[in-house]
Amino acid sequence: MADADMADADMTSEEELRFPPRVPPGPDPAREYAELRAHRPVARVRLPDGRPAWLASRYADNHRLLADARLSRAAAAREGAPRVRGIALEAGAITVLDPPEHTRLRRLIAGEFTAHRMRRFRPRIRAIAEELADAMAAAGPPADLVAGYAGPLPIRVISALLGVPEPDHDRFRSWADDYLGTTGTDPETVRRAAEGLRAYFGSLVAARRADPGDDLISSLVTAQDEERLTEQELIALGVTLLVAGYQTAAGMIAGSVQTLLDHPEQLAELRRDPGRMPAAAEELLRYVAVSASGGTIRVATADLDLGGTRIRAGEAVLPAITSANRDTAVFTDPDRLDLRRDPNPHLAFGHGVHRCLGAALARAELAVALSTLLERFPGLRHADPGSPPEWRTGGMIRGPLTLPVAW
Repeated sequence: MADADMADADMTSEEELRFPPRVPPGPDPAREYAELRAHRPVARVRLPDGRPAWLASRYADNHRLLADARLSRAAAAREGAPRVRGIALEAGAITVLDPPEHTRLRRLIAGEFTAHRMRRFRPRIRAIAEELADAMAAAGPPADLVAGYAGPLPIRVISALLGVPEPDHDRFRSWADDYLGTTGTDPETVRRAAEGLRAYFGSLVAARRADPGDDLISSLVTAQDEERLTEQELIALGVTLLVAGYQTAAGMIAGSVQTLLDHPEQLAELRRDPGRMPAAAEELLRYVAVSASGGTIRVATADLDLGGTRIRAGEAVLPAITSANRDTAVFTDPDRLDLRRDPNPHLAFGHGVHRCLGAALARAELAVALSTLLERFPGLRHADPGSPPEWRTGGMIRGPLTLPVAW
C-alpha cells in the first residue's frame, strides 16, 4: 500500500495504493489504515501480482463483507484469480470453499474443535509450555523468547494435535516458513514447500488409517460418518491447520509478550489478578496486529455496494481486520491497550461462515502461553529496553523476529 515515497501520500486522493502495506515494527497496524477509515473506507489497491483489488478498512464494512455470500473464497482460488501470495490457494481446503461444499466439510470437522475438546487438550498445551519454559530457565537469562518459546510452542502444539512425530517438527517448521514466505519469496520455493507438506500429510493419513492413534487425523480417518472426508480433503486440512496454527500463533504469543512488557502497569495488574487472563487475551488478540491486513482475499460473484463503493462482479476484495479492530466507531480509544476492555467484539477470528475453526484452540494456546510465562518468570522484562525488537514486516504474517528477555 505504501512505499517509502508514498508514506505521506494524501489519502483523500484516488491514487491507487500498493498492497500489502508497509507496516511499522511493533504491534500496531499500518499507519495508513486510520486515514483510509476516515477518508477512503473502501480503497483501490494494487496486489503483488500487479492486479487491482478493493481494500475495506472500517469495522462495519469488514463485518458485512465477511458474511456476504457474493464475496466468494472459492472464486479467489480459481485459476487466474487475483493473488496476494506467490502461488494459488490450497485447492480443496476448507478456507477456499463456499457453501454447500464448505458447509459439508465444516460439519464433518467442527466437532474436533469445540471449546470443550480444546479444554481437554489444554493440559497438553500447558505441558509443552512448561517444558519450554524450563529449558529457558535452565539456560539462564538473557534469552530470545521467539527462538526458545514463542516459535517452538505453536509448532509442537499443532503437531501434537495432528499426530506429527517429534522428529519431524523441524522439517514441518521449515516447510511452513517457506509456504508462508514473505511477499518477495520465490514462488518456486513456496510451491516446493506446498508439495512437501502435501506428500507428508498423504503418508501420515495412510499411516493413521493403518494404525490409528489419539490425534485429530486418526479421529477423522476412522470416523463412521457416511460422508467422511476424502483423502485429498484430509491432506488439504492438514496443510491448512499447520500453516494457520504455526506462524500466526507464534507472532501473536511473542507480540503479546512484547506488548505486556511495554505496558508494565497493566502487566503488574494482570500478575496480581491472573483470573483476568481470558479478557486480557481477547484484548491482545484485538490490539496486536500479526497480519498485514488480517483477512483473506475474496472475489465478487455479483455486483454489490460496500461502504458506498460499487464492487463489480469479478473484482477482488480484501478485508482489513487489523484496521477494523482499531475503528473508533466500535472501540473506545482503540489505539490504547486496555486489558479490562468489555465488551470486545474484535474480528481477530473473522466472521461469518469462514470464522476461524481453530478459535478455541488459539485462545487456549495464547492464554496458556502467557500464564505459564508469567508464573515461571515473575521478573520477566526486556533484556535491552533501549533496543526495540525487530519485527517481520515484509509479508502477510507479522511478529517479532527476536525478543530478548531477562528475569
